[in-house]
Amino acid sequence: MKKAFVILLTGIMMTAAVSCGGGGSNSAASSAPAAEAPAAEEPAEEAPAEAEATEEPEEVEMNIPEDPMTYEEYAAAEIDSEVVIKGAIQGKQAYYGEKSVATIYLQDETGGAYFLYELPCTEKEYELMEKGKFLKVKGYKAEWSGEVEVIDATWQFEDGEYIAEAEDVTALLGTDELAGKQNKFVAFKGMTVEAIGDGDAAYLYNWDGSGQEGDDLYFNVSVNGATYQFTVESYLCGPDTDVYKAVKELKVGDVVDLEGFLYWYEGPNPHITAVTVQ
Repeated sequence: MKKAFVILLTGIMMTAAVSCGGGGSNSAASSAPAAEAPAAEEPAEEAPAEAEATEEPEEVEMNIPEDPMTYEEYAAAEIDSEVVIKGAIQGKQAYYGEKSVATIYLQDETGGAYFLYELPCTEKEYELMEKGKFLKVKGYKAEWSGEVEVIDATWQFEDGEYIAEAEDVTALLGTDELAGKQNKFVAFKGMTVEAIGDGDAAYLYNWDGSGQEGDDLYFNVSVNGATYQFTVESYLCGPDTDVYKAVKELKVGDVVDLEGFLYWYEGPNPHITAVTVQ
């Protein structure tokens, strides 16, 4: 009887052991999803990186409450003083993505012209800066090698549209009056192409001939016995533009009409945007 009881007790204990083992297995199975939970959360952890890759730079809405100066007030302002101006875009240099800036030529209906050097903007804003659109700009008046410009600026779009016609300033070449037309969209007519450099070339890549295709083009033209050096600024008019190609086709002795912006570097250094051979 005692032996039978021992056998019965052993059977009960074995049954209990099997039952406990089965419970452990079920517990492990039920905890498996919890152990895999971090893997399920991985896409959520990667989301910020994906958003960062596609996110557009946040645009800052500017608000310049001050009324803009007249051009006469701007011209009379001291170098390094704060200025507020308004003008319509007439030309813009290539967008400089490393700094998120662009260099812009503005002009107003009175003939006042402005050069905005490295104006901060996003690439999207740069694309919206179409010729003729008005900007109001607050910055500081500066000067570099004779070129008067506005730097360290904030800006906003303004209503309206204006596209300037080129003013013929040929007769002002060689006079002090020409400086008063600085940064304006101007024309030079009846200019004769002269040789530049050591040979009989009609143009050079860079001022000293050290450049290559895609660099600035320099060329000499004369009128009334005086010779002047003009430039096709590659950031403004690159090698795919009509003017860049036209200057490369010039020959010494050609008579040309020119249009461009009256940039200044130790004297007049027009940035030419159009060439017409007579």
